[in-house]
Amino acid sequence: MFRASLADMTGLEEWFETPVGQYLLEREYAYFDQGVGDVFGYHAIQLGLSRMDFLRTSRMQLKVRSGSDIAMDFFNLPFDSGSIDLAVLPHLLEFSSNPHQILREIERVMRPEGRIMLSGFNPFSLWGLRRLAGRSVAAPWCGNFISLSRLKDWLALLGFEVAAGKLCCYAPPLDREKWLNRFGFMEKAGDRWWPISGGVYFLAAIKRVRGGRLIRPNWELSAQDLLAPAVRKFNKPPCRKSK
Repeated sequence: MFRASLADMTGLEEWFETPVGQYLLEREYAYFDQGVGDVFGYHAIQLGLSRMDFLRTSRMQLKVRSGSDIAMDFFNLPFDSGSIDLAVLPHLLEFSSNPHQILREIERVMRPEGRIMLSGFNPFSLWGLRRLAGRSVAAPWCGNFISLSRLKDWLALLGFEVAAGKLCCYAPPLDREKWLNRFGFMEKAGDRWWPISGGVYFLAAIKRVRGGRLIRPNWELSAQDLLAPAVRKFNKPPCRKSK
């Protein structure tokens, strides 16, 4: 059993600076840049990998990244229920001790018809085999890779409807750039001949609420205003003493 934790996200951010990490990061940005730019709304959050800005093409009024903008407990998000239009989770779930609880929190803070976009490592791929063969304690190979079918089941139980999906990284996760380039032909071949075997998957899902009524949000809210009342009180700056 792999023992991953949210603390390993720091190691994952450093791994993205390696040749194989850069190979994946290029594809992560391509997916999220296109995806978040097409989502309408007012409030967007990114949970995990705070060094990377996967909300950079979003046109939403307020964009918040965990760690970079606000410190967050992913199991108890500091936002009002039904206040978020878009949530981006790059590789967060596989480095959590309770990924389903994180998804429950996401469901709580999402508006009806709000969208969640996430990425994850596919255990049924060459990347998954690399994880099993190496038994490494370093990120990303220490992560608890979640299968696409299991993730879809979790989302369905929480009332999310899968809207789109994509896989990438069919080439083996080699450490040298020249070898990655030599296996570049596997990207197009993988999409055609073994589409479910990509090393990384992307998924987008929409929160469906039967009989739900859309409420127009106050798009002039600041990041502090978006926080739940108890958190706003806790984060209130101390009063200055008069001279």
